[in-house]
Amino acid sequence: MNLHLIQARANRLANHRLLHAVAQLGEAEFHAPRTSFFPSLALTLNHVLNVDHYYIAALHGDADMRHIWARYVPARTAQELAERQAVSDERLITFCARLEPDDDRRVVAFDRGSGIESGPREPLGRVLAHLFMHQTHHRGQAHAMLAGTSVKPPQLDDFILLGDDKHRVEDMAALGWAEPV
Repeated sequence: MNLHLIQARANRLANHRLLHAVAQLGEAEFHAPRTSFFPSLALTLNHVLNVDHYYIAALHGDADMRHIWARYVPARTAQELAERQAVSDERLITFCARLEPDDDRRVVAFDRGSGIESGPREPLGRVLAHLFMHQTHHRGQAHAMLAGTSVKPPQLDDFILLGDDKHRVEDMAALGWAEPV
C-alpha cells in the first residue's frame, strides 16, 4: 500500500473541494482582509501553491527550485488558483504513484539560497510528510476564513477511510477517479 499516494490523492480531493467553494466568492471577497497567518484567502492559498511548487521541484531534483519560488506570480482569481493548484496536485500524485517502498529514505536536497550543493538534505518520507502537513495547516486556515463569508466551508476530512466513500462520490467523479479495489 502506497500511503504517500493515498495522501497525495486526499490532498487533491481536499484542494478540489475547498477551491470549488472559494471560487464561488467574488474577486473582492477572495482578496478581502481576514484574520489569519496570511491576511486573505488569496494570500493563504497562493502561499500553499508556491510552497508546493518549491517542494515538488525539490522532490524531482530540480536545481532551479529556488528560482521557481522567487519567480512565483500569485493567481489573481480563485478560478486561476484552482486550475494551477490542480496541475501541481496532479504532479505530486504522479510522483507519489511512482515511489518504491525504499524511496522514503532517499535523500532530497534543497536550495535555501546558497545553492543545492550546500543546502539541507532530508529523507524523502519526511519531506512528503512535511508537505502534506503544510497543505493541511493552511487549508484549515482558509477553511476558517471561508466561514466568515456567505459560502459554507466544505467538509475536508473524509477522503482516506474506505467507509467514507459515499461522501466523496461527486468529487471522485469530477476528477475522473474511481475508488481502488
